[in-house]
Amino acid sequence: MLSAKSELRQRVLANRPPPDPEAAAALARVALAQLRFTGTIAGVWPMPGEMDLRPLLHALHARGHGIVLPHTPPRGERLAFRVWTPGAAMLRGRFGTVRPDGALAEPDMLFVPLLAFDRCGRRLGYGGGYYDRTLAALPGRACVGFGYAAQEVREVPVEPHDVGLTAVVTECGVVWPGGVP
Repeated sequence: MLSAKSELRQRVLANRPPPDPEAAAALARVALAQLRFTGTIAGVWPMPGEMDLRPLLHALHARGHGIVLPHTPPRGERLAFRVWTPGAAMLRGRFGTVRPDGALAEPDMLFVPLLAFDRCGRRLGYGGGYYDRTLAALPGRACVGFGYAAQEVREVPVEPHDVGLTAVVTECGVVWPGGVP
């Protein structure tokens, strides 16, 4: 029998909204208007079916923030982050990811991809545990989930190792699990 997480993962993958460039631009506008950005920001290059964070990454870079993207290591390890700038050469990584070949750097704030989220700041990822290990190793950093508003579910099952999100940003607004800071 599948676990509650596995069942939810299958359900949301089957019903994930198609990529929408207008929604990606709207998410960038919402994030820039409602979030407070500090230091170096970790983002991601979109995987097929994910919300495209690139409009936000370009805007943050233009505002002078350092941008880093994850470099996926072997299973069981935490993510490493490499400096990205517009026009940087991108390399293929593990699991179909794409990353820059820039210098290693630690983020001050992280944007975290998700398959589903709830109003309590819980996220469902792909199941590899990379972000949970990474967030546990970077305590005190703001971690913002991002995706489509349609990816919200009533409740995401949690396990002891799961790390909650500071906020979730979608094309429709920001969910603040602990209240607006």
